[in-house]
Amino acid sequence: MAKTTKTPKTSETSIETLTYEEALTELEGIVESLEDEQNPLEESMKLFERGQALVTYCGVLLESAQLKVQKLTEATLSPFEEESE
Repeated sequence: MAKTTKTPKTSETSIETLTYEEALTELEGIVESLEDEQNPLEESMKLFERGQALVTYCGVLLESAQLKVQKLTEATLSPFEEESE
C-alpha cells in the first residue's frame, strides 16, 4: 500500500480555538510531514514548534475532560456498603 503524504494543515488559526479532534488531526499531519523529511529546515522548525504547542493543548484538554469525568462519577457513585450476614 502506497504511503500518501499529506501536507499538514497548519493554519494561522489560534490553537485555543481548535477542538481536540481538530488539534489532533493537525498534529497527525505535522508528524507525517516531519517524518517525510522533505521540508526545508526552517519549515521543519515551524512545524515542530506548532506540533509542540498542539501536544500541550491536547494534554490540557484531556486533563480537563478527565477532571470532569472524575467529578461526575464522584457525585453519582455512593460508597460501597457490605451486607452483613
